[in-house]
Amino acid sequence: MKIDNHPTVQQHMARGGAPREPRPLDADRLRSLARECGADDVGLVAIGRPELDDQREEILSRYPWTKTLLAFVRRMSREPVRSPARSIANLEFHHKGEAVNEIALRIVERLEAEGVRAVCPSMGFPMEMARFPERVWVVGHKPVAVAAGLGHMGIHRNVIHPKFGNFVLLGTVLLDAEATSEDHPLDYNPCLECNLCVAACPVGAISNQGDFNFSACITHNYREFMGGFNDWVEQVVDSRSVFDYRRRINDAETASLWQSLSYGANYKSAYCMSVCPAGEDVIGPYLADRKRHLMEVVKPLQEKPETVYVVAGSDAEAHVRKRFKNKWVKHVGSGTRPNRVRGFLDSLPLAFQRQASEGLKATYHFTFTGEDEARATIAIADQKIQVQDGHQGKPDLRVTVDSRTWLGILAQERSLVWAIVTRRLRLKGSPSLLIRFGKCFPSAAIHRRGDEEHREHALAPPRHTAYLRNDEETGRIPASLRTTDTPR
Repeated sequence: MKIDNHPTVQQHMARGGAPREPRPLDADRLRSLARECGADDVGLVAIGRPELDDQREEILSRYPWTKTLLAFVRRMSREPVRSPARSIANLEFHHKGEAVNEIALRIVERLEAEGVRAVCPSMGFPMEMARFPERVWVVGHKPVAVAAGLGHMGIHRNVIHPKFGNFVLLGTVLLDAEATSEDHPLDYNPCLECNLCVAACPVGAISNQGDFNFSACITHNYREFMGGFNDWVEQVVDSRSVFDYRRRINDAETASLWQSLSYGANYKSAYCMSVCPAGEDVIGPYLADRKRHLMEVVKPLQEKPETVYVVAGSDAEAHVRKRFKNKWVKHVGSGTRPNRVRGFLDSLPLAFQRQASEGLKATYHFTFTGEDEARATIAIADQKIQVQDGHQGKPDLRVTVDSRTWLGILAQERSLVWAIVTRRLRLKGSPSLLIRFGKCFPSAAIHRRGDEEHREHALAPPRHTAYLRNDEETGRIPASLRTTDTPR
């Protein structure tokens, strides 16, 4: 049978024949549809808008038919998110995150029934983890929400909705049709710049100067996500015995990882969101009694006894030891290792430690040879970093290195000394500048160093009160556990 004679084909042709070019969709109806499906607010933005310049290539590589993005928010309940008991806060995150995906799926289902092509990338997970540690998401919901007028980014890097504050989760639906009208960014930022998020962040990731320490945030708050899970697996593999494992990972930590694997990964803090008073629905109690807000919302999070996960030698470690007497650090690896030179270069601004770079002013020319050729200029000065393609300006140090060798050094699978001796890495300039460079990006895999400090750590008794759950909750620290990793 020829396909044209098939009953299904004949019925389709009788109803109108070939598919037509999608007509513009009524914008007001799209907004109403999203609200009917459970969205608390919604906005529309065309794929060609300049605000989406850093999103467009990825989206169109997956869905080249995309013409409009429908962005929406689902409001969260504030008090659960503010709870020092993270089980309560994470229940809210998980429940409302599932609600966002359900809303998006309902919107797609309704539109598809009307013949409109649509798709909804997930609110969070699942993501494209085959590309980890590089970009694993299809759509960056935050810039889309900002472009669609649903809020602006605060200094804590959360989107703050003008009405609901930062107590929202974001969703996006891609449409194969234009809309009759669009939404545009707010003409003001709801962020109050009150710096409460700066005060509450246990790792000092947020700066009132506008800087953000991404690596500090992901190492602690996202400990049981992605890279932190990789680090835990490597700890398991690297342990010599069950007793060695217990010295590295205590029982409470193992149980917490099991819980994240079973019920959904849990955030360790997200305190920046908890304390934020911005938004029309949120700001009233804060303005009425700021002292009460500090005592009831901010102080309990600041004074909560807890383990804070940091990379050794990082700015986060120094911040915890200086600011929080009831919190103690534990050295961990981030579990994130670039597998391409481009990934390494892109990760540098995210991993850069401002305080560790104090006093350094140098320009580096990197030349990567072999399988992954590239040239780059990395300039560090005034506690800031700039990464450029190609060789720009006059360098203080030239580094020529085989790309596979360099990635192996970053993963601590290759020795820097070996690379120099075998001429796989060549320097022109003072080697001390390479050492200073490394200190700006502390090791992310201390348990694999194999040096004397690690051997002492591996044989030492447990060093933080998280080993005893009751003590972690009450803040009582047994004298036998008061060592260098406990609060000072």
